[in-house]
Amino acid sequence: MKALVLKRYGGLDQVAFADIPRPALKPDEILVQVHATGLNPIDYMIPKGTFKPMLRFQLPATLGSDLAGVVVEVGSRVTRFQPGDAVFASIFDLGTGALAEFAVVPENAAALKPANLDFVQAASIPMVGLTSWQALKERAKLRPGQKVFIPAGSGGIGTFAIQLAKHLGAKVGTTTSTGNVELVKSLGADEVIDYKQQKFEKVLRDYDAVLGTVRGDAIEKSLRILKPKSNVVSLVGPPDAAFARARGMNFFMKFVFGLLSRKIIRHAKKRGVEYSFLFVHPDGRQLAEIGELLQAGRIRPAIDKVFSFNQAKEALAYLEQGRAKGKVVVQMVKR
Repeated sequence: MKALVLKRYGGLDQVAFADIPRPALKPDEILVQVHATGLNPIDYMIPKGTFKPMLRFQLPATLGSDLAGVVVEVGSRVTRFQPGDAVFASIFDLGTGALAEFAVVPENAAALKPANLDFVQAASIPMVGLTSWQALKERAKLRPGQKVFIPAGSGGIGTFAIQLAKHLGAKVGTTTSTGNVELVKSLGADEVIDYKQQKFEKVLRDYDAVLGTVRGDAIEKSLRILKPKSNVVSLVGPPDAAFARARGMNFFMKFVFGLLSRKIIRHAKKRGVEYSFLFVHPDGRQLAEIGELLQAGRIRPAIDKVFSFNQAKEALAYLEQGRAKGKVVVQMVKR
């Protein structure tokens, strides 16, 4: 079967199409014919080696984390799915990839595709949906009436996280460029900062949570807008010792991540704020709950551009430019 494979670390130059064997199933897995793959920033960062210390990744490896497609085979212990089912899933960090004609998916990572979404729309959801769910519901425990700051509101994660926060009853502040102000308002953002005109840390006040989505000093600046006893959940780092422990890393890596996060944790504590780093994990049950929100129309997919499978490398390069409004999706099967 055809797949987009990373041969060695070094960037997108080391990524190429290859013919690889169709994967064999374990008893608790399903084989999915991939109709569409949703791209995420981690998909172009992995080839650079950025996450090499953190990921269970054996080269050569098929790239891609999110998929939507049709089940063609099920393992002997699978009970929730059968051939012909339309599903969507994140297989991030499971040692397999989605930019291929077929993908192996653990049963517990998949959910039935919402009937009102096509495969492209469904493929755009898993990682941003699960990340938002795990950050806002589980980690920040966002409650009705609270205020959450979600920077970069027009990006892949921002467009979903804003809608989920509004569903949870929160008020949302975000940043975006002038041309995207109306987009983020249409998704439900209450306070919109045009970062070309204003600095968010000088405008926003009394927030209960921050979703860290922007690298650089944005997380440190966001501490200024928070109330005491609030939360910063960072998706971009620095990773902390708690993350290393949860991953079962050795003492050295716990020490290194503790050092990397020491400064931001110290600054956060001075303001009575809790900092944590979140690495999304696949979860089919959570994805099914997200699917119900999509089915009900409470959250809608936001897609910037769709590429063909043959253009998958170009799609990754486009995403890396950082200008996408919503998600970038690779479509394998056109229906």
